[in-house]
Amino acid sequence: MIETNKAEDFRQRLAEYLEAVTEKDDVEVEALQPLAGGASRDSWSVKAKVGSDIQQFVLRRDLATTMYDKALQRDQEFLVMKAIHEAGVLVPRPRWYCLEPSILDQPFFIMDFVEGISIGAQVVNQPELAAARTALPGQMGEQLAKIHTLDATQCKLDFLPHARVGFSPAQEAIAQIRAMILKLAVHNPVFEFGLRWLQQNAPKTEKTVFLHGDFRVGNFLVGDKGLNGIIDWEFARIGDPLEDLAWPCLRDWRYGNGQLRLGGIGQREPFILAYEHASGRTVDRKSVDYWEILGNLRWAVTCLSQANRHLSGGDPSVELASLGRRSSEMQFEMLRLIEAQGLKENV
Repeated sequence: MIETNKAEDFRQRLAEYLEAVTEKDDVEVEALQPLAGGASRDSWSVKAKVGSDIQQFVLRRDLATTMYDKALQRDQEFLVMKAIHEAGVLVPRPRWYCLEPSILDQPFFIMDFVEGISIGAQVVNQPELAAARTALPGQMGEQLAKIHTLDATQCKLDFLPHARVGFSPAQEAIAQIRAMILKLAVHNPVFEFGLRWLQQNAPKTEKTVFLHGDFRVGNFLVGDKGLNGIIDWEFARIGDPLEDLAWPCLRDWRYGNGQLRLGGIGQREPFILAYEHASGRTVDRKSVDYWEILGNLRWAVTCLSQANRHLSGGDPSVELASLGRRSSEMQFEMLRLIEAQGLKENV
């Protein structure tokens, strides 16, 4: 966040940048407000007078520390959003990016403002979004099917992370989780049990596709009629499509509505059926269950990593600190889901 005594300087530097990229010499930043949420990036709503036009943007800027070292850089996320926007996916149009830290202190990009609520607890609970919640599962399935058709090579997105040679997407994910645990120097028998179960039960991946990587309530802009836009693309990668189908079902994305498996807004099956209809693929529900178990373990470890960003002093934040406590909830959910699957004798 920006200290109060530096806010005016920041506003002026932003105006100068917008003058340069729009080739206008009279840009005025009329409003600059921080956007709630977003533990991985610093986001701001920008209202600017550009010539005679009033335009609204969202500024997405790096923080001092990162949640995940394989996350995309701002120029890479910009290029992903540009490709996916041109493919017709509901995503805000990206406008400009800048990697020079002297401009706004950290690398950033700017995209068009899209109306909608992204705060998960509001999406799940606001009475005026009841109709939106009914429409969302089908809309999510349709949009995810379109996302998975993007040809990353044709779009020159060769920088996207993918599994190493000789590793399946599940094996790569397990290796990454283990690396995070080692970096945190955490010794936890629940983590070890989960990793061993995942290794022994890893499904085969028939085909890898372009993934959003963090497809869930909280990364959607939701209006009265449902989905208006999909945001936060810094975890885009190449992987198993079932991972994107499982991720929005994690317990932490239900925002208190634990009985509604799909993001606290509905059940999973209508979402999968919409995806199958739009994509032409048949989805193995058991394999989606596997990726949900893996997702809960990944997020349990990531929660500790997030808390460490606060504890290290790199990014002091009550939100980051609170995430550490939630790791235990994800661990319990993982164990519950494994129990529901049944245990192999060698576990």
